[in-house]
Amino acid sequence: MARKKNDGLGRIGGRSVGTPNKKTTELKEWVKNLLESNQNVFEKDLQAIKDPKDRLQVMTSLLKFVIAPATQPLDPEIAIQLEYIELDKLLNSMPDIAVEKLAQKILTLKQKEDEIQGKHND
Repeated sequence: MARKKNDGLGRIGGRSVGTPNKKTTELKEWVKNLLESNQNVFEKDLQAIKDPKDRLQVMTSLLKFVIAPATQPLDPEIAIQLEYIELDKLLNSMPDIAVEKLAQKILTLKQKEDEIQGKHND
């Protein structure tokens, strides 16, 4: 019997959440190598642009890759899944006593939060 989507058993196929795309990684590396190996040519071409406004526009368009690389917004559901994966890794690597103390601390904080909420509702 085939599995159904969202059956709680994890992904059906494809890359695991957080695994980088191999083709994208290869393409980024190729572009980086291309630019590094042609740095002198690029600088000469940039200097050959006579209009300062055009030259500044080229330089400004490149700054965004140095100052703040463009990233795609992460789907909130995927972000939560990634957080749970990291938490699971952390909990599995922690000694049992540390996990118990952490769980007790979370329960205590939750009780205090509930008490505060109860006082505000009165």
